[in-house]
Amino acid sequence: MSPTAAPAPSYHELKGRLAFVTGAAAGIGRAIAVALARQGVRVAIGDINLAAAQETAAALGGGAIAVEIDVRARASVEAAFAQVLEGLGGCDLLVANAGVSTMRAALELTDEEWDFNFDVNTRGVFLTNQIAARHFVAHGKGCIVNTASLAAKVGAPFLAHYSASKFAVLGWTQALARELATHGIRVNAVCPGFVKTSMQSREVEWEATLRGVTPERVIEDYIAQTPLGRLEVPEDVADVVVFLASEQARFMTGQGVNVTGGVYTT
Repeated sequence: MSPTAAPAPSYHELKGRLAFVTGAAAGIGRAIAVALARQGVRVAIGDINLAAAQETAAALGGGAIAVEIDVRARASVEAAFAQVLEGLGGCDLLVANAGVSTMRAALELTDEEWDFNFDVNTRGVFLTNQIAARHFVAHGKGCIVNTASLAAKVGAPFLAHYSASKFAVLGWTQALARELATHGIRVNAVCPGFVKTSMQSREVEWEATLRGVTPERVIEDYIAQTPLGRLEVPEDVADVVVFLASEQARFMTGQGVNVTGGVYTT
């Protein structure tokens, strides 16, 4: 079963807003940037791969800019955010999407793998959220959407370290939302499921090796676990991010919104 094509809903209040999306050169991040741009949002494409970010910004048009960022390093995040403010003339939406994964049995995990996942997935969210939120509080407006995961709701075999890093993202999102609520700043997260991206392609190969099955069997199992009967695509996530950034979600904060096709419903 393939996704049913449908016109994207229009959120007129987003037109003219200024957004910084990390990990936006490809995959889910790129889809989020495209979806926001379609609503008239000017977008800064943040990525550790500057050349890829520049290609995405050029393809997007509409005043999009490319920014190099290593979300693991405070100095890099601060410099990138300053570049966003200068290049866009401000910022009122952060989508902290940059993320990584590796896959290994828990008893075989190395310190390096644990640190890599936490440095990007958790520290990266902390740094980008904190630096953006300081700006938002000073200006009395702003919105944050973090990319968590289905693995932030239920621990996944061979992804214990990744799951732990994404559980942390949800805990941070909930706590930060409560702190920033008095400033009128909303903080939410999306929790994608089995999304068809280059990251998933790598994971399928890893999981197939770890389980001793074919990659095709892994994909079949993903689809079998998904009540809506297909792999997720980045646009499925992007449309929910746009909703969370809009006034239609004005009374939602501290939420980890499942976008999983029904894989997990709590």
